[in-house]
Amino acid sequence: MKYPVRPLSPGCETVPSRSGAPPDPEGLAENRSRCEPRRTMARARSDSPLLFEMVEKPDFSIETKAMADGLWPVAGMDEAGRGPLAGPVVAAAVVLNPANIPEGLDDSKRLTHLQREALFLKILGSALSVSMASISAEGIDNSNILKASLEAMRRAAAGLSLQPKLALADGRDVPPGLACEGRALIKGDQRSQSIAAASIVAKVMRDRMMCGCGGHHEHYGFEVHMGYATVRHRTAIEAHGPVARLHRTSFAPFRLGGAEAVEEEESLAGLE
Repeated sequence: MKYPVRPLSPGCETVPSRSGAPPDPEGLAENRSRCEPRRTMARARSDSPLLFEMVEKPDFSIETKAMADGLWPVAGMDEAGRGPLAGPVVAAAVVLNPANIPEGLDDSKRLTHLQREALFLKILGSALSVSMASISAEGIDNSNILKASLEAMRRAAAGLSLQPKLALADGRDVPPGLACEGRALIKGDQRSQSIAAASIVAKVMRDRMMCGCGGHHEHYGFEVHMGYATVRHRTAIEAHGPVARLHRTSFAPFRLGGAEAVEEEESLAGLE
C-alpha cells in the first residue's frame, strides 16, 4: 500500500518513512522547523550558581602533599607593589604551622584593609617563620620590576629562621638563587594558604611603608593611593615633580610622558 505524499509548502516536501509506518501528514520535524515559524518558550532562570561565579579559596593541600613527599618545611612567597609608580616592591615568605592556620587566609587583593591587618597579626602570632624583604625604587630602575620582584622573594626566603625544603612562589617564575627547591604557581595566592599568608604580609608591610612616605611628602598622598597612578598622584607629579629615590623613573610615565604611558602603568596595578 502506498501512502500519498502531499507538499507542505512550496519548496518543502515530506519524505516517506523507510519503516513502512504512515508518514506524518504535517511533514518531518526537521522540515517543519524550516518551513514553519518556531515556537519558543522562555527558559526559567536556574538557581544553580554559574561556574565563573565560583570563588576558589586557598587551602593547604599543596603543602600537605609536599609533606607526604618529604618536603617540609614549605614556605609560601609573594610580593606586593609591582604596578605602582613609586615606592619599593616588598616580598614576604611564610612557613605556616599546619596545626594552627589562621582562618580567612586569602589573596590579599580580595580582602579589605581591616581584614588584612587582622590576619597580619594572626600570621605573625601563629606561623613557624615569617620573613620580609624589599627592593627600592632605585633597585627597580637599575634592573626591571620582574627581576626586582623575584630578587625580593629570594631574599625573603633566605631570611627565614626555618630553612624550607620547598618554596612556593606566586606567579609564573621561580626566583633564581633559592637555597631549596622552588615551584611557581599561577594564582598561587588563591590556591595555597602559605602563599596567601605571604601576600597579606607583603601587602600590609608595603602599605605601612607608603603611609610613612606620605608623612614625609605630604603633597603626593602616598598614604591614600600607595604609589599607584591615580589622578591625584599624577597631578602631584606634574606640580611638584618626582621624588628622588622614591619614584620609579624607569616606568613609562617618566620615560615617555603622556596619557598613553599612564594608562600602561595603570594596567600593571592588576598584577599586585
